[in-house]
Amino acid sequence: MSGITLKPLPLTRERFDPYGDVIETSPEYRQGMNDSRFERFDGLADVDIDADGRIAVSIARCRAATTLPYRFDVVERHPLGSQAFIPLTPARFVVVVAPPDASVEAGDLHAFVTNGRQGVNYHRGTWHMPLIAFEAGQQFLVIDRAGDAPNCDEHGLDESVLLLEA
Repeated sequence: MSGITLKPLPLTRERFDPYGDVIETSPEYRQGMNDSRFERFDGLADVDIDADGRIAVSIARCRAATTLPYRFDVVERHPLGSQAFIPLTPARFVVVVAPPDASVEAGDLHAFVTNGRQGVNYHRGTWHMPLIAFEAGQQFLVIDRAGDAPNCDEHGLDESVLLLEA
């Protein structure tokens, strides 16, 4: 495998729209609640699951930090439901994605880096690199599909990818 390199771009709603939702507070989504003692930000992501699944809310904690550059050659997708990752404390992380097509190759991938306060929700079927974090102990709230049917397809890429610093 010869390999390609990817340098992440800053994550924005416009750039990420083909792959999923950016989860972050924004004035256009703001509403008052509890006698306006709180601000609530609605409609940040659409949880999408098949009829046989159920919504699962979990926490994932990083056991081994990742450093960049980072080489990988496998991506995954979840054909039966969307999958969201929201950092529980401010922390930048990188996502690598490709459109939800039947197949994916290394040249189809795009990389984005969060600003430390953003989460992501992958649309159903979006190819993505497995989650990485830059600090051991970093935690993410995970919202995805649970059920009896398998919901994770892994795919070996045609060539390896070297993920660089943003």
